[in-house]
Amino acid sequence: MWNNKSMKVAITGGTGFVGRNLARRLVDMGHEVVLISRGVDSRDLSIIGRPGVTVANVGVRNVDQLAEAFNGCQAVAHLGGINREIGEQTYEKVHVRGTANVVEAAKRAGVQKILLLSFLRARPNCGSPYHESKFAAEQIVQNSGLDYTIFKAGVIYGRGDHMLDHISHAIHTFPIFMLVGFKAHPVRPLAVEDLVDVMAKSILDGALSRQTVPITGPEEMTLGEVVRRIMRVMGKRRLTFPAPIWVHSAMAWFFERTMAVPLAAKAQVRILSESLTEPLECPDKLPTEFQPKTTFSDEQIRRGLPEPGRFGMKDCLHRHPSTGKV
Repeated sequence: MWNNKSMKVAITGGTGFVGRNLARRLVDMGHEVVLISRGVDSRDLSIIGRPGVTVANVGVRNVDQLAEAFNGCQAVAHLGGINREIGEQTYEKVHVRGTANVVEAAKRAGVQKILLLSFLRARPNCGSPYHESKFAAEQIVQNSGLDYTIFKAGVIYGRGDHMLDHISHAIHTFPIFMLVGFKAHPVRPLAVEDLVDVMAKSILDGALSRQTVPITGPEEMTLGEVVRRIMRVMGKRRLTFPAPIWVHSAMAWFFERTMAVPLAAKAQVRILSESLTEPLECPDKLPTEFQPKTTFSDEQIRRGLPEPGRFGMKDCLHRHPSTGKV
């Protein structure tokens, strides 16, 4: 579509894990990016200040500010989202109303395409506000009248992610590792490099136009196997055993109130309590040529692991100006 000329792409959640990886890929290919973010993820600042990168410190609640930030952009990658609710940051406000605002701002700015990162199992009427709000966001984008591509992803990993980061710090901190539930549900870990490759092709080449596609990694394994592989690379041994979902839910309730980035959030417990290989409410298939090929190898794990360290006081809650508590 636009692959023969430089593009300008806005990325919501632009300084987050997937956002900064997509931004880096696009800039490396000679394109401009506008990172839309209320704050900056300090875990990786390498994308900030690079030629072709602009940071717009706006959230998704102000359509006028978003439209101004989107000005001159041919595409918007809407990657912003939350996995727990904090004060005014609710699933309804961020995933649903935020997506509606992004779509409206994109229309005002004359954006030609919108890309949405959703969740593999997002669906309506399932009792999980996270899943339901992600599905509602999909519907908003599908009905926007804009060209779009929606990626329903499973577990994404890489340097600065939540999975490798949290599992490795938990292994450094605790002598045991509790798996979610007594039934071993399968997962397909997806390398962030593979995800942003396909995203870039969708944005730059117009691939997967008006499609909602699942995207997962090439290897199927249990969460227990994921943890064992990470321990092997770390050179650590920990006892792993299954624990009831209600135990994890209770722990998530506690972690959400005592940690800046919870070891586990309620939405994550729900996510891990079901299969992470089969998509739901996903009308299209990812073509063979776009299927991820990067395996969850020792080298991939090693590249993605954070600096060794335990959970500690640095992980306690920070006060949040909108609530006075977070």
